[in-house]
Amino acid sequence: MRLTRIFPALLAALLVPTAAQAEPRVEGRRLSVEAGDAQAFVQERFPQTHDTLGGLLRLTVSNPSLELPPGTRMQLALDLAAATAGAAPSPVGRVRLSSALRYDPAARAFFLDQPAIEDFRPARAGLELDAGTRGLLNTWLADYARTEPVYRIEPPLAAMLGGIQVESAGVQDGRLYVLLDRDPGIPAAE
Repeated sequence: MRLTRIFPALLAALLVPTAAQAEPRVEGRRLSVEAGDAQAFVQERFPQTHDTLGGLLRLTVSNPSLELPPGTRMQLALDLAAATAGAAPSPVGRVRLSSALRYDPAARAFFLDQPAIEDFRPARAGLELDAGTRGLLNTWLADYARTEPVYRIEPPLAAMLGGIQVESAGVQDGRLYVLLDRDPGIPAAE
C-alpha cells in the first residue's frame, strides 16, 4: 500500500529536530528523550512557590538541574528559599533528589515517581534542613510529582501515536524512554 510507505516518511519529517524544540527519538517501539531536552522543559516551569500554614511559611524552589545518570532514577537539584509571615525569602540551600519516572498516556508526559531527598547543601554554614522546612519540601515534592511533568511529548507526535499503548517507561542509558506496544511507523493490524 502507498500509505504504508508514506507514513514512515511523514513520521521522520515530523521528528526532525528544530533549534527551538528538539523532539524525542523514535527507534522501533522505543521513544526516548535526551536529558538536555528534559532540562529545557523543566527550566521553563521554575521558579515555583508553595505556601503553607495559611501563608505563614512560603517555600520558593528555583534553578532546577536535571540529570539522567546510569541507572533507573533521574536526579533533580533545586535551590530553596524560605520566607515567614510576608518577609523576603532567605536562601536555605540546594537540595538534590532522585526519582523513578512514570509515564501518563493521557497527559503524554513523564512525572516523578517516588521522589526521595538524597542530599542537602546549606546556603550558609550552620544552616540545616530543619523538620519544618523538610516537611514543607516533602509536601511540595508530593504535589509536584503528582501534577507537574518533567517532560511532555509535543502534540504533533502525540497525535501520531494515536491508540498506541505504553508497555513501560523510565530512565535508561541517560534518556527518558517509553516502550510502545508497536512501532509507530507500522499501521495497526485490522
